[in-house]
Amino acid sequence: MGSDLKMTRGLKVVAIFEACKGVLGFAAGLLIFFMLQQNISSFSTELVTRLHLNPTGTFSRILQQSAGYLTESRIHFIAFLLLLYSLMRFVEAYGLWFARRWAEWFALVSGCVYLPFELFELAKGFSWFKIGLVVVNLILVLYMAFVLKHNTKPKILTKQPIRL
Repeated sequence: MGSDLKMTRGLKVVAIFEACKGVLGFAAGLLIFFMLQQNISSFSTELVTRLHLNPTGTFSRILQQSAGYLTESRIHFIAFLLLLYSLMRFVEAYGLWFARRWAEWFALVSGCVYLPFELFELAKGFSWFKIGLVVVNLILVLYMAFVLKHNTKPKILTKQPIRL
């Protein structure tokens, strides 16, 4: 019973983590959607200034160049994808919070999908942030595999004839 309680607590931690990713995705989707009300180039310049980024740095340059390619329909599409992503994270968090088997599988598969991309990015260039992403995702994937392998939820009982 203690093992099940620990697994349930672990699933709740993962559920909170996934819900936080959902909140971030939702906020990003809303931010991008509200960008439609502004000049995108001036918005990206203001963002660089407010975040105290180096205006000649790589990230700032990529942000400025990307802003030039955004059209209204692309912004709608990106906002839609981010909102869809956040909805998936919220559904996953709900399922993990209530220890649903489908959510455990969903968490395992979705974590495995990201690993090759994260490893590819890490191979392109080392950074502690990239290593952190890979490590956190790997821990989540291994934990979900452990939960699925050792899950001891009671099985549905079938009626057995009583033998005397």
